[in-house]
Amino acid sequence: MGYRVVVVGATGNVGREMLNILAERQFPVDEIAAVASPRSTGDVIDFGDSGQELKVRNIEHFDFAGWDIALFAAGSAASKAYAPGAAAAGCTVIDNSSLFRMDPDVPLIVPEVNAHAIDGYRAKNIIANPNCSTAQMVVALKPLHDFARIKRVVVATYQSVSGAGKSGMDELFEQSRNIFVGDSAESKTFTKQIAFNVIPHIDAFLDDGSTKEEWKMVVETKKILDPKIKVTATCVRVPVFVGHSEAINIEFENEISAKDAQRILREAPGVMLVDKREDGGYVTPVEAVGEYATYVSRVREDPTVDNGLSLWCVSDNLRKGAALNAVQIAELLGRRHLQKAA
Repeated sequence: MGYRVVVVGATGNVGREMLNILAERQFPVDEIAAVASPRSTGDVIDFGDSGQELKVRNIEHFDFAGWDIALFAAGSAASKAYAPGAAAAGCTVIDNSSLFRMDPDVPLIVPEVNAHAIDGYRAKNIIANPNCSTAQMVVALKPLHDFARIKRVVVATYQSVSGAGKSGMDELFEQSRNIFVGDSAESKTFTKQIAFNVIPHIDAFLDDGSTKEEWKMVVETKKILDPKIKVTATCVRVPVFVGHSEAINIEFENEISAKDAQRILREAPGVMLVDKREDGGYVTPVEAVGEYATYVSRVREDPTVDNGLSLWCVSDNLRKGAALNAVQIAELLGRRHLQKAA
């Protein structure tokens, strides 16, 4: 016996990936509904490679009663409008927006890191999916934290345009094409030209000079992993279509060597260590596309601090950073609470 599952925002980048991953991982589905805004109502989309086609339903008229799980990938406005009602109707919401992440009554879950925290989901019947950059980082940090206790993290991100949705991907493509033929590279989605450029600005600026994306990495890491960890982030948009990368510097309370870290990461859940100290002996975003793993490379000791390490971390942001993590949360929810095994 399986579940009745709703994917909200099913026509977007993340929603489509959710459908793909539900099919790939053979999530026990008895019935699945693709739901989106009125402008997509009636569109037909594929349920992964299963051959099943889904007709998109209108979120404004959808009744969540009787459905088991709703995966929301439609942004904060839609989550604010419809997620509480879905949860109240008895459908457990797994929300990919930032809306509920810092709500103390809503668990913020990365299954490889803090699976136990899901037990608090009944307070609001809502579970939050973290920011894409936070998700991959904490997967890499968790096993190292367990071994040597992390004091401080300094991270610089290299985030792909797919993190800004289809419009971001279209803008990179169009600007690149226009530059090659000598046309103007107009910016609409991003604040500056993204083609052949990098932009140190993701989301709104805050009073202290940081951006909201950087703030998310700080507060979400504390909530998911350990409130005592100090985090500072610089988040940068780069001209890559899919796949976020991070240069992470870590200071530990206890001694840890690069060899210790490599050994630990080699066995860590969700991590794939690719760390050959030779040309090409590391993973780049292109190679991470379509993969489940969080890849770690370039593990080395930082001699400028006691007990310091630096590493390179890459993952498919549409997967582990969003859709995959949401499906993994649904799997965890089923194992620990719903218990409708296929």
